[in-house]
Amino acid sequence: MNEQLVSALAYANSALFEGFIVFLRVGAAMALLPAFGEQSIPVRVRIALTIAFSLVVTPAVSSDLDEVTAVDRVLAPYLIAEPMIGLVFGLILRLFVIALQIAGTIIAQATSLAQLFGGSTGEPQPAVGHLLIMGGLALAVMSGLHVDIARALIETYQIFPPGHVPVAADVRSWGLDGVVHSFALAFSLAAPFVVAALVYNVALGAINRAMPQLMVAFVGAPALTAGGLVVLAIAIPTALLIWHGALQDVMAQPFRVTQ
Repeated sequence: MNEQLVSALAYANSALFEGFIVFLRVGAAMALLPAFGEQSIPVRVRIALTIAFSLVVTPAVSSDLDEVTAVDRVLAPYLIAEPMIGLVFGLILRLFVIALQIAGTIIAQATSLAQLFGGSTGEPQPAVGHLLIMGGLALAVMSGLHVDIARALIETYQIFPPGHVPVAADVRSWGLDGVVHSFALAFSLAAPFVVAALVYNVALGAINRAMPQLMVAFVGAPALTAGGLVVLAIAIPTALLIWHGALQDVMAQPFRVTQ
């Protein structure tokens, strides 16, 4: 009986240690993950989600953790390396939310909707940006974002072994590529609105030269806003599909730059 208790305690100790290591990486990633790490979600809910993801990831990576925990159980390397890896992974996906924010700001400025209403998130943003973010996150979650995140978290253990700090040069290269890709995606999503605003302003300038006495700004401002809303209703579904496709491509290989 005593031998069984000792064996059970040793197994529980090892399982708790492995779960804690996974929790360090998942918890850091949860601070930045789209949908699950938003500031509008209560902290208690995010903690529960972190524990749930940890319970899913731990059995899948137990073989990798067994090799590490069999050597020693010093927590210092894991307390430094695991949160760093989690933050890097979370930032990969957070850049896609930032792309929606940038696209919403560009659209709002181009269509004179920048000061209309506002968002309910922790960061102030135009209503168009809030609409894009909520629509994009809803589309991602309905398409199985939680499954993709769990799979990607498991794959991080093949690229970044537990307790090993990521190479600074690789993280820098990935960061530059990710920021460039984020801005390029944002401008691509907002391109129809920028082109429409350019055509509108050119036409408004021509009318102003032909009829100087006409207050074209007062006449054209409602048309610009109405046209922006029409283009918004037509272009946003396609824009969200493009954004979701780019997100899925990165989820398939989240660390393709650092490999």
